[in-house]
Amino acid sequence: MEPRTAIAVLSALTMAMLAPAAAFAQDPAPQPTPAPTPEPPEAEQPLDIPAPSRTKGSTVARIVAPAFARAELGSRKRGWRVRTATAWSKQPQVLLVLDSATVDGKDWVKVLLADRPNGSAGWIPRDGVVLDRTRYWVTVRVRTRRVTVYRDGKRARSFRAVVGKPRTPTPLGLAAIYERNRQPDPGAFLGPWALSLTSLSNVLESFGGGPGRVAIHGREAGSLRDPLGSARSHGCVRVDNGNVRWMAARVPVGTPVRVKR
Repeated sequence: MEPRTAIAVLSALTMAMLAPAAAFAQDPAPQPTPAPTPEPPEAEQPLDIPAPSRTKGSTVARIVAPAFARAELGSRKRGWRVRTATAWSKQPQVLLVLDSATVDGKDWVKVLLADRPNGSAGWIPRDGVVLDRTRYWVTVRVRTRRVTVYRDGKRARSFRAVVGKPRTPTPLGLAAIYERNRQPDPGAFLGPWALSLTSLSNVLESFGGGPGRVAIHGREAGSLRDPLGSARSHGCVRVDNGNVRWMAARVPVGTPVRVKR
């Protein structure tokens, strides 16, 4: 073999042996697969309960754990004890919700209480209640002596009533139905039903063995002496028996009752 030919062959063999190594060296080094970026947790939505509304309905809270209702969210100095049962007939206590708030990740509801002074309200933990809704709203007009019941903002029924006389007036303001008490003797003074309210008399500290609680009730026996459309009661709102039966069958506990002039 000629020397020049031998050198050419040797060069070709050398290039062939180095080519794979050169090609491998030119490939980029494999990169590690990055770990998936975790999605940020969803922002906690604060509790948002709308205020009681005649047209949109209202939220009610059934008390399932005894609580201390704080007059102010940031303080335990002033408030009221709230139990799971009503004071008179020991029914499950259901209160009207006025507002809601979330403080430091804890939810609270503000409820209308059945205590003096009328209109008292306190904040209780959300986890101690079961929330529900009522589609009803009741308006009592003292001047015209008339009760009107609304459902979904529409008038469902309106009827005349007997209201408190000047010395023992029916308390004005926002209240709610507190108890529904079927009467043992439908022929007695209160008629077949008494729908007790969260409001109490501003004049009488006690009446009929109770704390002077105001109620919407029927008419029988001696109460029939006071005609519908008069102002002769001790503060209660008396209506015909058919109307109070209708309310007792439909309007749930916790339903707002707005008493106006």
